[in-house]
Amino acid sequence: MAVQKLYAGAKLRELRGRVALTQKAFADKLGISLPYLNQMENNNRPVSTTVVLGLAQEFGFDVTQLQAGDEARLVSDMREALADPVFPDAPPALADLRLAASNAPGLARAFLDLHAAYRQTHERLASLDEALGREDARLQPSPWDEVRDFFHYCDNYIDAVDRSAERFATTRKPGESVAEAAIRALSAHQITTVFSENGPIRHYDAASKTLTLSRLVRPATQSFQLLLQVALVTHGKLLDATLDLARFHSEEARGIAKVGLANYFAGAALMPYGAFHSAAQETRHDLEILATRFGASLEQVAHRLSTLQRPGAKGIPFFFVRVDQAGTITKRHSATTLQFARYGGACPLWNVHQAFELPGQFLRQLAETPDGARYFCLARDVSKSGGAYNAPTRRYAIGLGCELRHAPALVYADHMDINAPEAYEPIGISCRICERRNCHQRSVPPLERQLRVDPDMRGTLPYQLD
Repeated sequence: MAVQKLYAGAKLRELRGRVALTQKAFADKLGISLPYLNQMENNNRPVSTTVVLGLAQEFGFDVTQLQAGDEARLVSDMREALADPVFPDAPPALADLRLAASNAPGLARAFLDLHAAYRQTHERLASLDEALGREDARLQPSPWDEVRDFFHYCDNYIDAVDRSAERFATTRKPGESVAEAAIRALSAHQITTVFSENGPIRHYDAASKTLTLSRLVRPATQSFQLLLQVALVTHGKLLDATLDLARFHSEEARGIAKVGLANYFAGAALMPYGAFHSAAQETRHDLEILATRFGASLEQVAHRLSTLQRPGAKGIPFFFVRVDQAGTITKRHSATTLQFARYGGACPLWNVHQAFELPGQFLRQLAETPDGARYFCLARDVSKSGGAYNAPTRRYAIGLGCELRHAPALVYADHMDINAPEAYEPIGISCRICERRNCHQRSVPPLERQLRVDPDMRGTLPYQLD
């Protein structure tokens, strides 16, 4: 097997600076020529065995640190930062990023710090948006917000959990339903599953090892809750290991995240990545066919589509959102350049709000954001019955969409005139951070614009924006 060459120019420069030696003096100590040291410090040549021994003997340097650099992490972090929409051009080549990480790690870290400061500024702007909208708002992130950010920055894809769920799905016996496979898996841990018309949707009594499910909810919900319990019981170590890596700031956040990971497992086991990805492409992302084929609800299918971000086998980058009747966003995720406001509701011009007016119908929309990006948007109402006449019904609307270039892969985009400029609805993110001047649905002025109020003139808005 070939020995991997070791390039550690940044580490050599760091050590030389620590012992306060010139390049010539440092080269003399190591018993090498000045040009040779210069080439190694600039990663033009690998570190030789002679140098490794000299570092240990002359300076007592732990040579294992030569391979303990953050180059791979820096490259990964820079690639993520450069994917931010603030950088509109194509990102630098991977080779250039590697050179920056290895030859100028300090500069790479400074770039990442600058980008982090930029993001934090926008986070504070969104927090201010919330603070102006709610009297009880806090600028500190809540445990719920912290967990939401965790899934967002994971691109709503947790590889270890997703693959584990996919492996579980392969354990189904011929002719066995997902629910039956889950009950069998729980039974292997001496857990009894019973169904009842009273009580909550799911309740697990650890003392008696009894899982009680509501008989009144839909089969898709029953299957999902069974799989969620399978995740908690049989994959607890995997969930805890993932939570340890996340390093949440409170036990409340960790608890919410554990339920979120169990939910993720349930969705991935109900709709295994490989099979679901292939079916989505085959059906051109027809939500109803996919729901029937996998025994899932429309919301479960739409949410699963937004998680298909496995490296090497990515699906269409979708955004997914769920809103209640008041317009409050209760679920959100975007693998696209479209990012929802972190707080409050969505743009009222977005078709997801109209879904409540036309129950049972899929609404299609071509939309354009203030930055000129265009999207195909799909909306549909979803109702969750309590299963009895006196039980409350929860009503939501879901939105699913993608950048316009992916629209031909969706059956819902057929026969839409995507070349007509007038076909695009001008939508925004949040009124307080939207720059559109004459939006007829604007509720409040943007935060960073000056207002002019003329009592003798009234246009679309009762003020003008400078």
